[in-house]
Amino acid sequence: MFDLDVRWRLHPQVAVRPEPFGALLYHFGTRKLSFLKNAGVVEVVTLLGQHSTARDALRAAGVEGEPAYRKALATLVESRMLVRVP
Repeated sequence: MFDLDVRWRLHPQVAVRPEPFGALLYHFGTRKLSFLKNAGVVEVVTLLGQHSTARDALRAAGVEGEPAYRKALATLVESRMLVRVP
């Protein structure tokens, strides 16, 4: 379950490939591909590893109050692209 107040990062088996439309995420373990079609979501995903919580990463990207960004992160957690940092 996604929680804004914990730390998240890309799964170690996920590769990010920048694209003109945003980015592609490929999970080598599940062989799943995700398309990030919003540059803001790409920025938040990139910032996750630099901040102590997802909320802080959203704040740093200037999109903390935007529900679409929270939903995008929750979807990435459900698809195992993002994992909780212990």
